[in-house]
Amino acid sequence: MKSEIVKTLQSQFDHLAQTVPDAEVEFWFARDLQEPLGYARWENFFTAISRAVESCKTTGCNPDYHFRGVTKMIPTGKGAERPVDDFMLTRYAC
Repeated sequence: MKSEIVKTLQSQFDHLAQTVPDAEVEFWFARDLQEPLGYARWENFFTAISRAVESCKTTGCNPDYHFRGVTKMIPTGKGAERPVDDFMLTRYAC
């Protein structure tokens, strides 16, 4: 049973991967990973990301290379859009 869950999550993870064309850098948007990882609220996932940033610092890695804060526009009702905070995460950050 656990191997099926891992395969499903890996498939979702790979499907959500994005690439910066010029730099050939693979990344994931944190908000895209939030639901598959079981976080219902952004605030809770943001806390987990903050802990991951601290862990990254502790290992001697520069978190700026793995956790990039970005702002995305998301659709709201009636065709409007609003900005939301997000992160671009490298495979190391994930």
